[in-house]
Order: sequence, then structure tokens, then C-alpha cells
Amino acid sequence: MSEFSPPYDFKAGAVLLVNKPLTWTSFDVVNKLRYTIKKHLDVKKIKVGHAGTLDPLATGLLIICTGKFTKRLESFQAQKKEYTGSFLLGKTTPSFDAEQEPDATYPTEHITPELLETARQKFEGDLEQYPPQFSAIKVDGVPLYKTARRGEKIEVKPRPVHIFKFDIDSTNFPTIDFYTDVSKGTYIRSLAHDFGKAVDSGAYLTKLVRKSIGEYQLKDAWELEDLLEHINNLDSIYTKE
Repeated sequence: MSEFSPPYDFKAGAVLLVNKPLTWTSFDVVNKLRYTIKKHLDVKKIKVGHAGTLDPLATGLLIICTGKFTKRLESFQAQKKEYTGSFLLGKTTPSFDAEQEPDATYPTEHITPELLETARQKFEGDLEQYPPQFSAIKVDGVPLYKTARRGEKIEVKPRPVHIFKFDIDSTNFPTIDFYTDVSKGTYIRSLAHDFGKAVDSGAYLTKLVRKSIGEYQLKDAWELEDLLEHINNLDSIYTKE
């Protein structure tokens, strides 16, 4: 279930693949695993970190590194990522996802399969993408989501991203199901929002699942509760500090 077979040497370093539960933050997962590992090893502290933040309403692959392997987090974050999910046409939200209530409604009657396909083609290749105002990107040391929650809008520069593939399925219109394969730094919430504008309407993300990071696959990931139970049941074979 991880890059290394049990038993894990959490101090020397382990890579754990976890399916992030819905409504959990990525930091919630890290904190829960850190607490469980510290308790298991009977130590006061141990390094635990994650590669690539997932929003609370997203699920899917989260790479967790422990011990000395936390130095590898940046290399994991730099790899391309695959996602599946859905967005709803005809409405927008301030956060670009379902975490907040819709703030505007737009027509969808004019949207044809041909218009959807024309828009889809615009979102493959090299793009300049504006991050959501509700994001962890810092401006002058302050995360954007903090200023956004105060009702302030901060001007941010677009960021270069690359979308290797973007497929859509409009069977459940106005819900659009999608698959995408993207570079580091791509915001899928922004992709949904921008797609809505590209069809002269609005859109927000309603579902997101991260399927892979580089060669690491969601199908090989632990369910969090199973991993916590596994760690709690491990024999104490590590040297205590």
C-alpha cells in the first residue's frame, strides 16, 4: 500500500499513499497520522508532511512522507496529476466550488455540444490561469482565502500551467463530468470557473477526485481509517528516542 512494504520505518522515512476523506483538509490527515505515529513510536515529535494540497471537498490521492523522506515532498509536488470530477454549468460561487453558496446564475439554454467542444479545446496545452481568491497562495505573507473571507479581493498575476488532456462528458447536462491530466500548480476550481466563462455562462466545481500523482495511483492508496488501524496494531519494533 506504500512505496515500501510494512513494517514501516517512520523515522528513517516512509511514503504513504492515502485516499483523503471528504471534508477533511490535507493538514487534518497529516496531523492525525503524526499523532498516531508519535503514539506508536512513543516519541515527542516526528516529521510528517504531504505533497499537493487537496481542498476539503475533494477526495483522492494524498502522498504523505515521514522522517527524512519529507525532503522528497517537493519532487512529488512537481509531478503531473490526474483528476476526475464534475462541475455545474449555470451558476458560480465565490470559492469556485460547492464550499460556498452560489452567488450568481447564468443562462445555459444556448449551450450546444458544438460550443462545449470548442470550449474544451481551449483548455488543453499551455495556459495562463488565475488562482481562485479562496486559495492558500500568499500575497504579502497572507493567504488569499483569509482576505477573501474578509470580503477583500487581491489582485494576483496569472500563472503558467499545462493541461495535457481535458475530456468532458455532457450526458448529465448541465452537470459536466470530466477527466484531466495537468501540471503542477493547476487549479481545477479555476478550470471549472474558466470553462463556464468560455461558454458564455458560469460554472463551479461540484466533485473532484485526484487519481494519480506521477506514477503513484489512487488504487494503491490506504483508506485513512485502515491505515490508522494498521499503525495502531504494529508491533513496537523501532528504537525509541
